[in-house]
Amino acid sequence: MQRKIYIENMPLDDARKLWMSHLNSLGFLTPEVETIMIQDALNRITGQAVYARRSAPHYPAAAMDGIAVRAADTYGATEKSPIYIKSNKYIEVDTGDYVPDGYDAVVMIEDVNFENGQVRIIQPAVPWQHIRSIGEDMVAQDLLLPSYTRIGPYELASLITAAVNEIQVVKQPVVAIIPTGTELVESGTDNMTPGTVVESNSHMLSAFCQQWGAIPLRHPIVADNRELLKRAVLEMIDQSDMLIICSGSSAGREDYTAGIVEELGELLVHGLAIRPGKPAILGSIQSKPVIGVPGYPISAQLVFNLFARPALFGRQGIPEPQETMLNCQIARKLPSPMGVDEYVYVNCASLPSGYYAYPLNRGAGVTTSLVKSDGFIRIPRGSEGIQAGEVMQVCLHRSRQTIDNSIVCIGSHDLAIDVLADLLQRRYGIRLISSNVGSMGGIMSLRRQETHMSGIHLLDPQTGDYNTSYLRRYLSGINWKLLTLVKRQQGLIIKPGNPLNIRGLTDLTRSGVRFVNRQKGSGTRVLLDYLLSKENIKPEDIYGYNHEEYTHLAVAAAVQNDSCDVGMGVYASARVLGLDFIPLVEEDYELCILTDIIRPDHVEFLIDIIRSQEFIERVTSLGGYNLEGSGHFRLSSD
Repeated sequence: MQRKIYIENMPLDDARKLWMSHLNSLGFLTPEVETIMIQDALNRITGQAVYARRSAPHYPAAAMDGIAVRAADTYGATEKSPIYIKSNKYIEVDTGDYVPDGYDAVVMIEDVNFENGQVRIIQPAVPWQHIRSIGEDMVAQDLLLPSYTRIGPYELASLITAAVNEIQVVKQPVVAIIPTGTELVESGTDNMTPGTVVESNSHMLSAFCQQWGAIPLRHPIVADNRELLKRAVLEMIDQSDMLIICSGSSAGREDYTAGIVEELGELLVHGLAIRPGKPAILGSIQSKPVIGVPGYPISAQLVFNLFARPALFGRQGIPEPQETMLNCQIARKLPSPMGVDEYVYVNCASLPSGYYAYPLNRGAGVTTSLVKSDGFIRIPRGSEGIQAGEVMQVCLHRSRQTIDNSIVCIGSHDLAIDVLADLLQRRYGIRLISSNVGSMGGIMSLRRQETHMSGIHLLDPQTGDYNTSYLRRYLSGINWKLLTLVKRQQGLIIKPGNPLNIRGLTDLTRSGVRFVNRQKGSGTRVLLDYLLSKENIKPEDIYGYNHEEYTHLAVAAAVQNDSCDVGMGVYASARVLGLDFIPLVEEDYELCILTDIIRPDHVEFLIDIIRSQEFIERVTSLGGYNLEGSGHFRLSSD
């Protein structure tokens, strides 16, 4: 069969309308029902109206501990003129006890005095005082729950009280998920063969199904073979209400999904004007909806949320839960292609001037963006992007409470920041949002007052001092304090055993030595350039000088994975990945804190953590750190 290369570019809103109309024509949006025992009904959706089978209470019941009396026998009682009731004219009752005929009131035990076989009453009762009448809670045949209502803990208790033993509920949709790809493996190890990829998308989508009330049915990984995939599709379509095919949705030589859907059913859409997620597939086979999601995780979950989510809630007869939206200023400029709806994942935090959104890495394969993000913004088609400071709506998937209780740290990367973040969360429930943009990027964020603090380690070649001159130059008129976090060893990260016999910076110019650098504006890059100038080494003589990574761990990982032979970074990142290290200099890594922006109690918590024994021990164990002076302010703008 000839391979179809062309992929459409259908606008998102048009595709969603077409998709929901198609589902309706298939009858997919008409819920099916089944009968289950009431004990299994939690979180299920009622398939029809539910009525009480009994009244509750079904007898006159005491609402208080006390005595049951005839109200008329208490009339006229006062403190000065109490009424005495003989034992044959009252009965003692506890809450919930049956109140027999002939008694029409209950006097609380606190208002009863027992004296010589009778009771003294000092306040008159009124008829039906503290007595629950028959059906006070519910009457037999009362409507308890209408159709398509979720059964929660309160509803479950009410149904059991009403003697509802069996209940008709909406059948949970069964979603078959087929992961495809010859390169995929079921689980990862620390020494995987290059080119192999851990299959995780199907597990992510299965978890979404469970959150949305559906039952996932995962097929084992299918290799990139048309006949194998077709066989899996025919096997799973019979067992499910909806079919999801993970990957194989593009137009590559091993992308068979669209052709199979077209052969076995109806191919509705192949290609959306969205980013990420363009090569999505929508269709049906045997009157059952089929979605082909792209292989990159961010693309896969976006397409699944946009198309499977409304379909599955519709199948259960309930509307999609309403999203929580938050207006935020965008912290930096975001250009975007005009022809697509682009989704960008962000962190959010509260600053005195309002809420800010900090865009995360936009790569479709960067799953950590999903883990770290608080929500996303949608840049609509026809827009060239968003300007810094522009207010956009963020669709949240994290609580406002968490966002309000966050500290933002934009600047240089260090492993000690990760320890600090963990301890802040554990001890005080404070989230530390860390964005690695380099020391100069951090100072610019401080200057724009869009971050609470920045990690910086900028060497002034003229004075040999760290950070001070830069802060005074760029933060004039802004109140700040410089808090010592750590002193750390910077040097060359090399492979174990030093197979290239690298001894110092001059060896970086040797033929065959591949270097990886830090990004422009980072403190490590500034330090390297300073050290190279002292050695009279030209950057253009170093192969890989322009090969950049954004964290010390990324540099170490590049060396470990043989993307290069040597990189510049801190000792701790080399040690954690089992690499060798050539020390060059000890430098100051400090936190510049904007005192007018950050909450005073958050500053106290930061200092408390940094001075704590646990922080000292954990950072020291990483290696290459000196914590002398940690947790003390070295300088301020005053």
